[in-house]
Formats: sequence, structure tokens, C-alpha cells
Amino acid sequence: MFRPAALTALALVLVACGGPGKDKVADTGGDGPTLLTPSSSQSGTVGTAASVSTAPLPSADPALVALYKRLHAAPELSFEESKTSAILAAELESLGFEVTTGVGQDWVVEKSMKDNGEVLEGVGGYGVVGVFRNGNGPTVLIRTDMDGLPVPEQTGFPFASTVEAKTWTGVESNVMHACGHDVHMTSWVGTARELIARKNKWKGTLVMIAQPAEEIGLGAQAMLADGLFTRFPKPDYNLALHVSAGAPAGTINYSKGFALANVDSVDIKVKGVGGHGAYPHTTKDPILVASHIVVALQSLVSRNTNPQDSAVVTVGSFKSGAKHNIISDEATLLLTVRSYDDKTRAMLLDGITRIAKAEAMAFDAPEPEISIESDYTPATYNDPDTTTRTMKAIGKSIGAANVKEMKPVMGGEDFSQYARTAEKIPSVIFWVGAVEPAKYAAAQEGGPALPSLHSSGFAPDYDPAIATGVEAMTAAAIELFKD
Repeated sequence: MFRPAALTALALVLVACGGPGKDKVADTGGDGPTLLTPSSSQSGTVGTAASVSTAPLPSADPALVALYKRLHAAPELSFEESKTSAILAAELESLGFEVTTGVGQDWVVEKSMKDNGEVLEGVGGYGVVGVFRNGNGPTVLIRTDMDGLPVPEQTGFPFASTVEAKTWTGVESNVMHACGHDVHMTSWVGTARELIARKNKWKGTLVMIAQPAEEIGLGAQAMLADGLFTRFPKPDYNLALHVSAGAPAGTINYSKGFALANVDSVDIKVKGVGGHGAYPHTTKDPILVASHIVVALQSLVSRNTNPQDSAVVTVGSFKSGAKHNIISDEATLLLTVRSYDDKTRAMLLDGITRIAKAEAMAFDAPEPEISIESDYTPATYNDPDTTTRTMKAIGKSIGAANVKEMKPVMGGEDFSQYARTAEKIPSVIFWVGAVEPAKYAAAQEGGPALPSLHSSGFAPDYDPAIATGVEAMTAAAIELFKD
């Protein structure tokens, strides 16, 4: 890895996933973070809008770029990462790691049978764990995610994905690495290579894990349930990175404390009594009831949440009826609910139930059915002390002007699960800028909007993003091995 010169300071006024701004993309359940277009009105970063430096960006090893293109062209959906996991396992084995594959298999089979009634061909737990022992010292875990998204690619890359597949629930779809997991995996491999090449610079145990199914928020659960912290060395620290579609390549963003949100999915089936649209008095109109529920739910944020706390209640889907003159028997609302602390989360979920039932009662309609998905994605918390240490080390490596603190965002990441076990392991996830600096600068000046994560047009500036990811993660890990 070679960084010819530090970049000048840039104002990263839009920061990683799920923050406010333009061009939001849809929630995908336990979603990977959602990126938005930069806006000069955003706060939480240092400085103001600045021109992009003319200094050269860092460049990745050509072998890593080749690996990135290979992974990008062949994405696999959640719990179907068989070929991807084999590639990553082989990389670790070539470096001398003790490698275990198939971590999470039993959990995935049980979950699939429970939720879907079957296990489709190719579905499984494809978690990879590599262990490298390098004398006495701390144990540091570095995680990458592997899965792609059911999105048809429109990046124009010559190595663009043309893959078609079924999701683990049986839905046919095109597949794309629209959330940057290909950059994550390549940076992860590059970090492993760097740390082994520089093993005389650190002592301890390095645990590299490749996690399936981050996009549906279940992969971390599967690996933890299969003994990640009992079958393998228990970490003293957990590290991960995620690309940012709203920050220029060559830069790192981070948050202390809460970094990403609790992500809950709620279904509300509003029941009514159907009939002819010309005689509404003979019915109990579920669309009317559901409409009042949608409006009343907004009071949970505006009147039940402390203004200094953060909360989101979004109704992403409202479905009912099939014909102009028929009042249907029911309506279905699908909600995404976001929060940071568990107290706020409980208030929102309790409030949704209370409001839905009360609105139905007000219209003398049957009580609605309310389903709160049990497999929610918990909030991601960056341990403040560990964050300070690692970001200082990264700043020394890539230039302090290229490392910026930002406000937390409302996206979700199941990396959070590794810090929420009984062991309460200090964890840090940080964001790697992935936008070509000239495009970033143009967007700042009102030019074309930047494609968000999960967009069919998300085309990262992969070479400098990978180089920066490797350099930053290597510096962070070596710093933690100093304990």
C-alpha cells in the first residue's frame, strides 16, 4: 500500500449510512447502512465545504483490485455465500491461519425451516473464522460481511454483475454488491495480508471472520449461536468498516458512542368489515382506520420522544383493496422503526401497539393484528475509548485531516451483535469514503446527486477506497495489539 501524499481536509457534510438528506433508499430489514446525498446543511463534521485536493489518492495492490472485480462480478445473496466464503477461506489458509468454515450452519437450517418451511438448495451458514496466533497479547477480531443484494446492477462497470438467483425465501432476483460488501471483503483480505507481513510489529491473536447475511440482519446471530466466542478465541476488541457513499475516497468517518440505530420491522393488519363503496355506512372501512393510524403514529416522534433523542417511525407500505367501488376487509401497514437507546425503542414499539388498537376502537372496528419482528437489528455502539485510540492511530497513518468525526446515523448494522453479548466486548465500526472526489465536489456544488448505497447505480471509487480501508484497518489493529 502506498499513500503518495495526505489529502487536504475535506468537509464531509454528509456522513455514513442512514442519515438525513436526499435520495433515501428503502429499508431492507436488518439493513446495511443507507447512504444519502451530501448536503451543506448537515452538521456533525469538522469544517465547511472545500475543494478537493489535487494530491494523488492512495492506490491498492493490483492483486487486491483484481480480487475486488472478481467478487463484484459474482455476488451471492444472504445465506447463499458458498463461493464467496470459499474464496475468503482460501485467502486466509494461504496466509497460515487456522480456518473453520460453515460457522452458523445449524442455526440457519433451523431458522429456514421455522420461517420458510424448507431449506432451499444452496442455503446455509457460510461463516468463516480464521485464527492466527502470534505470541502473547490481546485478541483482536476483524469482521467483514459477504452478501449481495437483490438489485439489478446499472453501474456501467465492465465487470458488472449479471447474476440472477433466488433469495433464501425463494424470490427470484438479479443480484448486485450494492452495499459495498465487495470493498469490505477486499479490504479485509488486504488487512490480513498486511498484518501477516508485519507480524513482527504486533503480538497477540488475530481473528478474521467473514460473516454471511448482514443485509437481512441475521448473519451475526448465526455465527454467535454457533459458538463464535466459545469455540474460537474470545476477542478483547471487535473491528469492522463500511463504505460511505457520501464521503470522498481517501477519507475515514467515525462516531463515538452510538453509531447506528436499532432497526425494528412492524406489520399492522388493520381489520374492517367490507362492502359496497356506495354504502359505506354498512361497513367498517379499514383504509380510513389505517389512515388515522398512519397520522397518529407520527405523534410518537413529535410528542412522545425527548427532542434531544432520535427516533424514526416510517410507514413504508400501505396496501388495501382491489377495486374502485369495494371497501375491503383489511389493510396492511409495514413500518420501519429506528432508535438508539433501548428505552426509546420500547416506548416506540409500545406506542405503535397502543395507537393502532385505540384508533381501531375509535371507529368500532375489530382489533388489528400487530406483529413485531423478533429478529431486530440492535443499535451499534462504538466504545468511546477504543474509538479514540483507533482513530488517532488511523490519523497518524493516513493523515489526521482525512479522519473526521460525525454524528450517528439511523441506518442499521448487525455488527452491533458482537458487542451486545454477555462479554460486552469493546467494538468500533468506521466508514471508508467511496466517492470519486471530483463527483463528491460536484454534488456539493449542486451537481448530480450521488447514488446511495443499495442503489443499482452505486459504483464506488474502489481502488483508493480499498487502499484506504486496508491502511486504516491495519493501523487500528496494530494499535489495539499494543495492550
